[in-house]
Amino acid sequence: MAIDADEVYIRGLHFFTDAVEAVGPGQWQNPSPCEGWRALDVLGHVGGVVRFGTALLGGKEPGWSIPDRPGDIVEGDPHAWWAGLAGPARGAIDGVDLDAVMDSPRGPRSVREGLSFPAVDLFVHGWDLVHSVGRDAEIPADVAAFSYKLAEPMPEEVLRGPGVFGPEVRVPGGATVTQKLVAWMGRDPAWVPPA
Repeated sequence: MAIDADEVYIRGLHFFTDAVEAVGPGQWQNPSPCEGWRALDVLGHVGGVVRFGTALLGGKEPGWSIPDRPGDIVEGDPHAWWAGLAGPARGAIDGVDLDAVMDSPRGPRSVREGLSFPAVDLFVHGWDLVHSVGRDAEIPADVAAFSYKLAEPMPEEVLRGPGVFGPEVRVPGGATVTQKLVAWMGRDPAWVPPA
């Protein structure tokens, strides 16, 4: 049975929280698989998106401003900063009408449509975050299927455009579901932090 955006989002919040907890206090400056971003930038990017979405679901009109170095928006202890965003985000999803139409920076969209990409981002950037500290994480197969289906209608030039996915990376035979997904999203599944 296919999963819907709200379930992917809630599960993604837990997945990303586990990734945040895997990063030690002295590891936030580590490089990540996202070119030019440190682990702290991955956190700042995801946290900024989550904060924006929570405000939008709460009926507010939040401004959108995440700097080139997204880690600059993280205030105080990164673990506490994320925890302060994840709790309200879970609450904002509880009982949400996925078919309701809301104004967004891209015009009117259903809540389902607006949640879908951030939901996938939580998993993929969770993978980025754990890899920044030399660990690994497996993205569930049903989330991978949801991700592919979400991107299906997008033209290749949009899908591979700036701020979305990079060029697909080739993977060897026998690659896992996670390795195939992150490679499809433009990441090297064998990426490890520099020694």
